[in-house]
Amino acid sequence: MTRNLSVLFWSCLLCAATTSAFAPTTRSRTSSSSSVLFAVPPVDPSNVQILGDADGVGAEIRSILRESAAQAIAEKGTFCLAIPGGSILKMLVGTGCTDEDKEWTSKTIVAYVNHKCVPMDDKQLATHAKAKDLFFKDWSPDCNILTMDGTNDGDAEAAAYEQKLKDLVSDNKLSLNKDGIPVFDLSLVGVGDDGHIGSLYPDREEVLETQKWVLPVAMKDPPSITLSLPVMQASTKVVIAACGVSDKYPQGKSAGMKRAIADDTESLTSFPAVGLRPTATWVVDKAAASKLGDNYQ
Repeated sequence: MTRNLSVLFWSCLLCAATTSAFAPTTRSRTSSSSSVLFAVPPVDPSNVQILGDADGVGAEIRSILRESAAQAIAEKGTFCLAIPGGSILKMLVGTGCTDEDKEWTSKTIVAYVNHKCVPMDDKQLATHAKAKDLFFKDWSPDCNILTMDGTNDGDAEAAAYEQKLKDLVSDNKLSLNKDGIPVFDLSLVGVGDDGHIGSLYPDREEVLETQKWVLPVAMKDPPSITLSLPVMQASTKVVIAACGVSDKYPQGKSAGMKRAIADDTESLTSFPAVGLRPTATWVVDKAAASKLGDNYQ
């Protein structure tokens, strides 16, 4: 499926889902009946990359990051990157340490896929503070990182963050696609065990929002902001990474990846990660892929 057909398909699906499944002004959880609607075809096996272990996944993510940066800067002079919190942050450790890294990071604009509404120096809750300690400290000081205002007002933070993206568009640093959606050169995305991507959670209307670029999510305290699904989908390259095992979970994220990649009964509302099936490259380790069917192995 080409990107244009994919965007058209998802636009139609989201519009239909929004109209039929939710009242337009609420942000509450929906009835369970909505979660079985709008089942999504499984991921094409050619878009699933299975590597040996977590180290291999991390190395591939760093390679994709550098390649995407080089291509974007060669084409237009800047590199627009969206990053999540969670385990992917640790995969980016080591970037920024070479002269080549210093060069591309000096021309990079970074936005957060999602972020809690907390002060940016909150080392326990702020993705920005964690990223700064892990790898931003090694990046060029000229890197433009879009931070939040640091309040606990989700609505105000989402509106302010969307305006920052619009300012980049006005400055010709961030482009729009034909549907008026901002296009990041690369979006890195993680998937929760419940299928959430960014702060788009199951059985909530945020995953079906098609008009806004940045959404407030008042599911927890403090609230969060998140890029909308159309913004995640519109990226030139979307990469989902999943890996790692523990004594408690010897098969890592295998159950979640089966639902995210291969289960043909899942929907946007039951498992939001399926919303990235048509556009994402999935980079997983053997443990995370262990419950996928033979056609993925």
